[in-house]
Parts: sequence; C-alpha cells; structure tokens
Amino acid sequence: MSKTEQQEFDLHITGMTCASCVSRVEKKLGKVAGVESASVNLATERARVVTNTKLNPQILRDAVIDAGYGAEIITDNKPQTETNHDAEKLRLMIAVILTIPFWVMMGSEFIGQHLMLPTLLQFGLASVVQLWLGARFYVSGYKAVKNLAGNMDLLVAIGTSAAYGLSVYLWLRGQPHLYFEASTTVITLVLLGKWLESKARRQTSQAISALQKLRPDTAKVLVNGVETDTAYEQIKVGDLVVVRSGERIAVDGVIAQGQCHVDESMLTGESKQASKAEGDTVIGGSINLDGLITVRTVKIGAEATLSRIIQLVENAQMNKPEIQRLVDKVSAIFVPVVLVIALITLVGWLLVGANWEQAILNMVAVLVIACPCALGLATPTAIMVGTGVAAKQGILIKDANALETAHRIKCVAFDKTGTLTEGKPKLLAFKAYAMDENSLLTLAASIEHASEHPLAKALMEQAESRNLTLQPVQETKVVAGNGLQARIGEQIFYLGKQRWMTELGLDTSPVAADVQAQEGATISLIAEESNGVKRIIGMLAFGDAIKPVASEAIRRLHALEIKTVLISGDNAQSAQLVANKLGIDTVYAEQSPETKSVLIGELKSTGETIAMVGDGINDAPALASADISFAMSSGTDVAMHTADVTLMRSNPSLVADAIDISQKTYSKIKQNLFWAFIYNLVGIPLAALGMLSPVVAGGAMALSSLSVVSNALLLQRWKPKKNTEQA
Repeated sequence: MSKTEQQEFDLHITGMTCASCVSRVEKKLGKVAGVESASVNLATERARVVTNTKLNPQILRDAVIDAGYGAEIITDNKPQTETNHDAEKLRLMIAVILTIPFWVMMGSEFIGQHLMLPTLLQFGLASVVQLWLGARFYVSGYKAVKNLAGNMDLLVAIGTSAAYGLSVYLWLRGQPHLYFEASTTVITLVLLGKWLESKARRQTSQAISALQKLRPDTAKVLVNGVETDTAYEQIKVGDLVVVRSGERIAVDGVIAQGQCHVDESMLTGESKQASKAEGDTVIGGSINLDGLITVRTVKIGAEATLSRIIQLVENAQMNKPEIQRLVDKVSAIFVPVVLVIALITLVGWLLVGANWEQAILNMVAVLVIACPCALGLATPTAIMVGTGVAAKQGILIKDANALETAHRIKCVAFDKTGTLTEGKPKLLAFKAYAMDENSLLTLAASIEHASEHPLAKALMEQAESRNLTLQPVQETKVVAGNGLQARIGEQIFYLGKQRWMTELGLDTSPVAADVQAQEGATISLIAEESNGVKRIIGMLAFGDAIKPVASEAIRRLHALEIKTVLISGDNAQSAQLVANKLGIDTVYAEQSPETKSVLIGELKSTGETIAMVGDGINDAPALASADISFAMSSGTDVAMHTADVTLMRSNPSLVADAIDISQKTYSKIKQNLFWAFIYNLVGIPLAALGMLSPVVAGGAMALSSLSVVSNALLLQRWKPKKNTEQA
C-alpha cells in the first residue's frame, strides 16, 4: 500500500456516554470498506480513522450516525467548541429546582417531620424531569437497543422509568407512599455528574488548546517594502515577516534583520530567554521580548514546529495503550451483564417473599449504580493530562504506547555526539605528513565542504579563519559510519576513522604516537591514493565538550536503577573517556549505524525494555530498533520522525523526566481503573442485596466518573525534577 493511497480522518463524535459507546462506534467504523483502523477517544469525543484507499469522509460520518451518534468531519486543528454547554447548564439548573421540593420532603424525615407534597404536584414535577429533562436517556437508550447494544443511558432510562412507573401505579392504586423522589433525584444527579464530568474533561485538553492559541491569526508581511496585515494561511515560504517587541512570532524562520531575546518556554519548556541575532532561527509561537526583527519564513502550515508539536500531542491522546484495549473488551459486555444482574435481583427478591415495590427499587438501584462511563474515561483522561503536561515541559510523546512503555525501561543507550556532548566539536590539533599545514586544512575542508557533519563544520570554521581557498572536488562518496572518499584532480583521497584506514589496507602504525598523544579526542586520518598506492598524509584531532547536564542525566537514571550504555561511532579512547567522566556503565565504541542497531537488538534479547537516545541520521536505525526511542529536537528530522519521544531541549536529563511522567501517568491509569471497577464490584452487589437506595446509587454513579477525571487532573501538578547542575 502506498502512502498516497492511505488517508487519515478525524471526526468529532457526539452522544457517547460510556466505554460501550466507544466500542460500538469503533466497530461501526471498522466495518466500512477500506478502513484499516479506527480509534475513538471518549474523553476528547474524537475518532481517528485510517483508510488504505481513497474514501469519501461522509461515508464515515454516515456510519457513525447509523450507529446512533452525531458526527462531523474535522477539517482543521481548531479545538472543538461545546456550543450546547450553556444549554446543558440551564437544563441542570431546572432539574435541580424541580427536585429541591423532593429533597426537602426527604430531609424532613430526618428531623421527625413528615412534610408531604400533594400527589398531583409530585407527579407534575417528576414528569417534567423524567420525560423532558430525561428525554436524552430515552433517545440514547433507544438508539443503543436499535443497534443491538447497550450503554449507560439505557441503564438510567430503564431504572428511572421503573421507579417513575411504580410511583404512577401506586398513585392510581390510591397508596400514599410513592417513589417519585427516587426517579427525579437519580436523573438530576446523573445530569449533575455528567455536567461536572464534562467541565473537568475540558481541563484535560488544556495543553492542546494552549498550543493552538500560540499561533497568531495574522502577521505583518513586507510587500514591496510596506507592512501588510496578512492572514496566517496566506503566508508563503520566503516571505519577510516583521515582529515587534512583545509580539508573538507567527512563522518558523531565520532572522533577516535585527536582534532580540525570545521566550520559547511554551514550546520547549526552557525557562531561559534565548538571544537571537541575524542568521539565527526562530520558532513560530515564541514571543519576541525586545527589539524589532524581520523574519524570513522557512516553514509554514503542517511543517511548522508548532503544528508538528500539536500533531504529536493529538496523536498521543488518540492512540490507545494495550491496557485500554483490555478495558474495552470488558466494557463491551458490561451493560448486558448489568441487565442480567438487575433481572436476577428483581426475580430473586420476589422469590424470597419481598413485595413488588421493594424488588423493583432494588432492581433500579442495580441499574443506576452501574457505571461503564468511568471505565471508559479511566485511561484516556490520564493519557491526555500526562501527554499534555509533558509537552509543556518540552517532552513530546508520539503515542500512548510510548507513554505506557517508558515506565518499564531498564536500560538506556546513548549516542555520544550531540546527545551527551554539545555536538559542536572544535579542531584541537592537526598534523601534516606530506605537505604544509595550510595545504592539509585546505584539502580536508574541500572534501568536507558539502557535509553537514559536526566535524565538517569544525573544519570549515578553521579554514575560514585562515582565509583558505577550497579546491573543486569531484565524485564525493559517503561511506556510512566511516568517512568520505573524494577525487580532486587525478588523485583519490580518503578522510575518516583510523579503523577504516586499516580496512583500506593502510599501515597506521607511523601515526600511532601522534594519535595516542591526543587522549580522548576524536581522530580523523587523511590518506591519498596515487597510482594504486595509498599513504596517510595527515591527522586531525577534534574535541567536543560534554554537556553540563549530562552527568546529572546519568545520575538520575542510576537512581531509578536503570542501566546506561554508550554506543558511539568514535574511537574507543574517546568514547571511554566520556563514559568515565559521566559514570556510564557500558561502552561500545567504533560502531557503524548498522552495528548500533544490532547492539540494540542484542540488548533487547535479555528481555528488558531498552531505550535509545540519539540525534543524528546515523542513529535512526538504532532508534527504530529500540523498544522506545528518544530524539533531540536539535538533531535531524529523520531522528525525530523515527523516535517515539522528541525532547524539545537538547538536554539528556529529559529522558529521566519522560520516564518519571510515564510512571506517574501509568500509576494514575491503574488508580482510575481500580476505582472504576471497585465502584461497580462493590456497588452492584450492595444494590442487589437491597443495601442501597436508588437515590444513593444515583449519587455514587455520578461521583464515580467525576472522581476518575478529577484523579487524572492531579497529574497537572507534575513538574520535572530540577537539575542540581546548571544547564
């Protein structure tokens, strides 16, 4: 299947009340021809559908509607607004007002009074609540039955109808004791619980909403030297955007004129202000704190950093971890099982001699206290909050499985250059064996001229500082993990690792002493081939400073009882020196991209969960091989696309932070599932045994969903541990 054939659609789903609804919508979408996968999130009320062929999205919408729910295709990244929120609040207030007289009547019993509303008034108040305000339960329940399924609304509709119908029956029989307060209170409590739950759920999506608000709708674009207010959607790559002090930068770009300090904290989690000058890159969504700058647009739309961050967070929140799939299977049979238990309760009480009133009320309590919605919300709400707070701290988690896997990590493998070191090596020393030093530097810089490798940049800086004129190079060939081969004139040159020179048949012993003298440096040798004879003509020694936060990162991982490994393409001496300074457990040096990947496979063969942290193209195979992978955003796009987690700051201690938020989130998921199950495992038997009234059962049911969401929201208090070393 080609990527051009694959499509992805997001739908906003309305009318879902519990995990059973989620399961039904997913099954309905999954049956549409061409659909490869469908994932529905109860907390966000969204569905993500992947198709393996071109498909009219209206077919997906119709499928959801046919299942008994509302659906709209989402065509942009704007947050869904809840237009009916005020109407729901008004309906709840009306329900409370109509139910208060029943509460006063019930409360009077506790103070020895027997206030009794006129029967006709009871009937009128209860009817409005039951048949008008409670109509949503009948509509949703009917749609469920029509599709041969069940949901929470069906349980509420059956339960309250039974209490309401019993009261009408007793009234017509002339009996004074009625149960209108039970049906009315249950509906009011359920409406209150759903409103509070909805209000709390909106807080779980604050992270995405905050990110979406970072991008200005318009920007001042220079057109023929004149500033013109331009809609963001109309800005093109290459446009010059003027940004004044205090304004938010609209686009990813390079400063063409001016200088300023920029606040990027909402995107990277870094509290420090970044100093920017001409030639420096800026990120759309960051704030210009001072100065006037003109930015040349480099990325817009879906390719912009902010859009990619939002997409990553949304993907993580839509994706389901394995534990949720197990819960979905349980939820699929939850409602039918509850209906059976309710029927057994009714028949059982009648068989032991209870009257119809008592048997029906106990059955109602069973139906009302059952809460499949808590099961459906337990995992996605925790995932949403966890990925959201992580994003605020510069930790972008690609999917929920990565968040679930991270807490099991037992070993972290690090690349060296750009990950544990600054990634900005300097040319520390060099020696020419067959020419003068300037000629050697000219030759080396000419060979590396087109390379983006950090060592190449160090060479270019040295060549520029000496005003050297580079030579034209033909037939440059990259030998992955080893170096470069190039032809200048009639001669072939090789520039790369000492090991590679040995593989080429060169004798490196004459330069061994010079190499040995550069303890801990990264060594590159230059060789020439003339008339089939190869000889070494120069040595280059590079040094790369270790990041100040690197030792703290390793220390924190060791505190979590996580083993650390260094996998580097550098020579053994250089790699071991870095490992010794940082306290890394194991070192594998002189590794090619292929052998890095093989090593990760060998580490995984122990059965432990292995993580890989890198930033370069050479790290991509190893990142793909690991159980979970981390990429520095300062590295290449290839690494970021391959990795499960992107670290928006070039700080390896964020790996420990990611593991910490994973542990906290997974703990919340387990807590939520425990409470969701315990409500039902304890509440349903108590209700069946006649130990809970329908009113208490209704309150407990409303509380269960709210408690699950509120518990997940406690994750918003999470903060990364402060480093003891300054970054």
